Amino acid sequence: MAFTITFVKLFFAVLAMISPILLTLAAVIVVLGLIAGHREGWRPAESLYWAAITAFTVGYGDIRPRKPMPRFLAVAIAWTGIMFTGVIVAVTVASTQEAVKQHVSPAELKEDLKRVIEDGTG
Repeated sequence: MAFTITFVKLFFAVLAMISPILLTLAAVIVVLGLIAGHREGWRPAESLYWAAITAFTVGYGDIRPRKPMPRFLAVAIAWTGIMFTGVIVAVTVASTQEAVKQHVSPAELKEDLKRVIEDGTG
C-alpha cells in the first residue's frame, strides 16, 4: 500500500508541475476541433466529441470531416493527441520508477528479476 501511495503522490505532483503543457495541448485540440467543426457545419458539442475521439486515436468514424481543411486539422489533432498521451505515459513511467527506487531494495529487485527471467514466475 505504501508503494501505491508513493506512486499516486508522485504522479499527481508531476502532473501539477507539467499542467501548463497538458493544458496547452488540450487547448490546441479543442480549438482545432472547433475550427474543423465550424467548417463542417457541426454543433460545438459534436466538434468537441470528434476532436477528443480523434486526439486519442479512437476514430469511431461516426463523425468525420469531408472537406480538405478539416481533414488536415484532423491530422494535427491526432499528432497533438499523441503528444498529450505520450506526456501522460512518461509521467506514469517516471513515477513508477521513482516509487520502485523508494520502496524496493536493489538486492530484492535483482533477486525478483532473476527469478522471473529464470523461472518465468513472479
